[in-house]
Amino acid sequence: MSTHQSAPSYRLFPAYCFRASPTYNTWVKLTAADIQALRTEPDFQSQNIYFYLNHPIRYVCLVGVVVAIDDINMKYTVLTIDDGSGATVEVKIVRLTPDVYNPVESSSNTAIDNVHVISRYGIFEIMVNEARLAIGSVIKAKCTISEFRNQKQLELKRVWVLFTTDEEAKAWTKAAVFKREVLSIPWQLSSVEHKKITKEIKVEREKAKKHERLKADHEARRKEYRKAKEESMAKQEVKLESRRRKEEIMMNAGALI
Repeated sequence: MSTHQSAPSYRLFPAYCFRASPTYNTWVKLTAADIQALRTEPDFQSQNIYFYLNHPIRYVCLVGVVVAIDDINMKYTVLTIDDGSGATVEVKIVRLTPDVYNPVESSSNTAIDNVHVISRYGIFEIMVNEARLAIGSVIKAKCTISEFRNQKQLELKRVWVLFTTDEEAKAWTKAAVFKREVLSIPWQLSSVEHKKITKEIKVEREKAKKHERLKADHEARRKEYRKAKEESMAKQEVKLESRRRKEEIMMNAGALI
């Protein structure tokens, strides 16, 4: 029996085209199983860009139940999320260490504004908008993607606790619709869209060049101004020194009379 795998029926577009993708700059609604199934591509290694078909994905939105909470250390707390898709995914909360966290300036000691971790002897709690997050809580989390021990791991950026089944149902419905209408269909880029992208890039490059020219001209003028000022101050100092010498000669001459 042949083990030959057929080539995918979609094209992987170059990175400069990603701006036209419906997923690249979006919080993509995915299940835990979908997140674990995301793949990397050789041309985009170490860029935290993952793919579903040919859809480039950097940010994800997940709805699920918190089934475990692990207090890893002073820097990280990890939530394990189960959404019933057949897989779980870890969501990492980045904590601010005591040398960085200033309770006067912020009520949150994590990298997320509405999340605060209370950790002291005999007490460990995670507060989201002043509500306690516990095992069994249902959350909606927006995250970036990374990998840990060959498994996808998410880093929390925004989070909400869902308190009603209606909120859960709406979130899961939106995820199902997005997967059916967007993710399950290979991304197509028309020639018109491609021309638009290349035109935008050309305009952006021209603006960048103009900005660099203006910046260089401004720096040149600053250098000329500093140089002229230094020369003027040097000339002034020479005049003052000459005047001081004349006055000193006159004073010395008067002292000899």
